[in-house]
Amino acid sequence: MRRTSNVIARSATTKQSSEKNVRKRVYLDYAASAPLLPEVSVEMTLTMRLFGNPSSLHTAGREAKAAIERAREAVAAAIGAKPSEIIFTSSGTESNNAVINSFDHVIVSAIEHPSISRISYKVGPCKKGFHVIDVDRSGKIDIQQLTELLNKTGDNTLVSVQIANNEIGTIQNISEIVKIAHAAGAKVHTDAVQALGKILIDVDKLGVDYMTLSAHKIGGPKGVGALYVRDGQKLQPLICGGHQEQNRRAATENTIGIVGFGAAAKQVPNLIKKYQSQVKLLRDRLRDFCEREFSHISVNTPKADALPNILSISFAGVEGESILLALDNVGIEVSTGSACASGDIRSSHVLTAINTDPELAHGSIRFSLGPDTTKADIDYVFEQLPPTLAKLRGMSTVTLPVIAHHPHPTSHAVEFRDEESSSVISESPLVPAFENHNQDTSSGNSKRTRRGGVGACTASLNNYLTAYNLELKAAKQPQGASDD
Repeated sequence: MRRTSNVIARSATTKQSSEKNVRKRVYLDYAASAPLLPEVSVEMTLTMRLFGNPSSLHTAGREAKAAIERAREAVAAAIGAKPSEIIFTSSGTESNNAVINSFDHVIVSAIEHPSISRISYKVGPCKKGFHVIDVDRSGKIDIQQLTELLNKTGDNTLVSVQIANNEIGTIQNISEIVKIAHAAGAKVHTDAVQALGKILIDVDKLGVDYMTLSAHKIGGPKGVGALYVRDGQKLQPLICGGHQEQNRRAATENTIGIVGFGAAAKQVPNLIKKYQSQVKLLRDRLRDFCEREFSHISVNTPKADALPNILSISFAGVEGESILLALDNVGIEVSTGSACASGDIRSSHVLTAINTDPELAHGSIRFSLGPDTTKADIDYVFEQLPPTLAKLRGMSTVTLPVIAHHPHPTSHAVEFRDEESSSVISESPLVPAFENHNQDTSSGNSKRTRRGGVGACTASLNNYLTAYNLELKAAKQPQGASDD
């Protein structure tokens, strides 16, 4: 089976030859990482002169230490915490791991970031208990199930639920979760990596005991994160060997990165204003366009209680990664929840948790806008997405599903039909699809496979890039007088 990564390598030359023909570059992957803010770049550049070890008592060391403490104050202020409650780490992933490893019983939602879910599964057998809370179609956790799980766990229990999901944008009612957990004697951790800078966060109003943050999602540098630990709460050091960060996180501090985080944190109030106004308007405009322009789609991002910048859409009849790479070929950068690139045909665990049909989930794209996104950027998406999707669907080996009425307001019900028998195979988003997408049926070899697996995904992409560049070549040919 060919892997999509091989296609990327083989099409590199083709892509490079067409990049100069791209009229515009539109970055719509802010949920993955945000560009470095100008204010951050300035602060980090100035900090390069601070070469001293922050643990040293001489002048150079004290200067570096003072810069770190100023950054600590800025990060704390961004979430309404005390500076002493902020511990700097290398990333949000490290912060999440540190908290999970400090408890025997762990309860998490089914749509947590992999740095929570995967470490939980890894350490689960070594602990007394690990439990997953189901979510509904919009991504909200099952509160009743949480209550029942808390009644089954013992001492030293942690509930970890992210404020906002990184893939579909769902915002959880953390205050309610905290109230229920604390009543049962459990502690609460929330991953606020995606929420910081987009919605107002106050640790006292939320009541959480732990909170994870990351710099590069708000225009800070990569390689630096933070963990909020409420005064009086325990934390088992994940990294040992030094006294840094109140003996809770060993290793010499990343002075330049931490200062960059502090500079970005100072911009949080301004970022929230932008996300809640101009960014939300543009995201809603993109959503309205897609719902109006395309059939055979499922909008995974709920209309209410969602981040203002994320829009996840599943397109039937095409692989999400094919859409991603085809859009990149015309200068539009987005992301996908599909694991096509790794050769894994399983769909996103988030989309699986909200009961999206596996077939539909493989055609998912996440648009995530930012403060620099403009109306012209979204207009360019309006121009490029329809023909891109039409070409990819045209090369698909599957007949497009039949749209049927479905009561869910943010998605279409989709019936997948066998091309020969026209019998319904499954209905999305509420009925699971068949498990073996490439199996023969008793009535003969069905043409209805999962688009031929990854091979079809990569083949479609090759065909698309070839057609795209042929069009460019044709457009450059001299035209007759009647065309002038």
